[in-house]
Amino acid sequence: MSRIGYKEIDLPAGVEISQEGNVVTVKGPKGTLSREISPLITMSVEDNVVKFNRSREDNKVRALHGTTRANVNNMVEGVVNGFKKTLKLVGVGYRAQFKGDKLILTVGYSNPVEMVKPAELEIAVPDNTTIEISGTDKQKVGDFAAEVRAVRSPEPYKGKGIRYENEHIVRKEGKTGK
Repeated sequence: MSRIGYKEIDLPAGVEISQEGNVVTVKGPKGTLSREISPLITMSVEDNVVKFNRSREDNKVRALHGTTRANVNNMVEGVVNGFKKTLKLVGVGYRAQFKGDKLILTVGYSNPVEMVKPAELEIAVPDNTTIEISGTDKQKVGDFAAEVRAVRSPEPYKGKGIRYENEHIVRKEGKTGK
């Protein structure tokens, strides 16, 4: 049984949290995030400490308890530090460019793949084979990074494709010809 929902969230200096109905809003130095939480979970703020309680003990509510706490904790961390994903392009001729609000990927297809940057994210391309995606919302950063990776996911024989920075690709042996 998970006990994540009972952990308290300590609010850092400069972070404000408020609740109107079922909508929780977190304001911090990097921006503002809002999220709707379940009415089965109650949130209380006392002395810069956020606590969550559940109304019943059935499985659905117990699952929502830990999930709600984790989501609000990610909101607090996002407005203080932000989140960042780094992607690497591995392969001969694979490269990335960022022009205007479009990420242009040349990854072995006949035409380059263009992806429009979401408004709340920041994208940097420090060199031709590295893409850095950052923002305050952990879910949106991860979703866009997954979309970029899905353009050409790593293949298991040579390892070519777009991968996360510290991702380990399990390699297959291939044909030996013996």
